[in-house]
Amino acid sequence: MSAEELAGFLGVPLNTVYVWNHRQQGPRAHKVGRYLRYRGPEVEAWLEARAVDRAT
Repeated sequence: MSAEELAGFLGVPLNTVYVWNHRQQGPRAHKVGRYLRYRGPEVEAWLEARAVDRAT
């Protein structure tokens, strides 16, 4: 998916996606030409790694 699609999927501003990529904090990005692309399973794994455990 594109950076724009990722931002829409996560409900964050597009600039946030670019900042995450620059700081190596967000889902792993792949450069295709001059564009960033994200793989669905990698995005899902990134989200799962940040899940909040509410079982207390």
